[in-house]
Amino acid sequence: MLDYFAAQRPHILAHRGLALAAVENSLDAFRAALSAGATHLETDAHATADGVAVLFHDELLSGRPISSYRLNELPGYVPALDDALEAFPHAFFNIDIKSAGAVAAVAASVITHNASERVLIASFSEARRAATHQLLPGSKTSASAQSFAVALIAAKLGLHGLTRWALRNVDAIQIPDRALGMSTISPRTIKAYRSARVLVHVWTINDPVDMRRLVELGVDGIVTDRTDLAHTELSRT
Repeated sequence: MLDYFAAQRPHILAHRGLALAAVENSLDAFRAALSAGATHLETDAHATADGVAVLFHDELLSGRPISSYRLNELPGYVPALDDALEAFPHAFFNIDIKSAGAVAAVAASVITHNASERVLIASFSEARRAATHQLLPGSKTSASAQSFAVALIAAKLGLHGLTRWALRNVDAIQIPDRALGMSTISPRTIKAYRSARVLVHVWTINDPVDMRRLVELGVDGIVTDRTDLAHTELSRT
């Protein structure tokens, strides 16, 4: 049985793959990230007009919504989730659900490839996060923006009970280094997140000095555009 969190820590989550010589969120970018030492692939999902989950960050492509394209109309660098799960059958995927239409499409693809145990479902939207996770028993999930905001304020105030309540339905909290005008990572907040028994991943960190600082504060992983730098820096941990 696969375990999404079993990879050696600190986790290195390749933000849209490694796009130094490839288009972000493409199969080439994911391949480059894994070759450079990524433990997880972070990506974004929309659904096409014909109901296929595709990996692309923005809502629009060439001025048109992704949801208005059929799969065969998209350029080759925009992969279907099916293609990514098949191309990298042992890779762990961190999938950000970018639209309501992507909920069922992502779930169908993950189920088809029997990949629930190697995906984590994320979304800024609590509704999208919860709906997708419910369709995928065995998958992991991380806090939505709403849950994170409550957890952060509670952590800052030392209200561990409220932090645990805010994070009660998730396995991880994946957050920026700063939010709401304040630092999200400190000994005090790490202690609060730990009380909720969640893993802590911080995004999007590209400076090796910041990577080292955050790991030394106790985070479990770094989401980065620079898997290559992260692997070099964090392999010394």
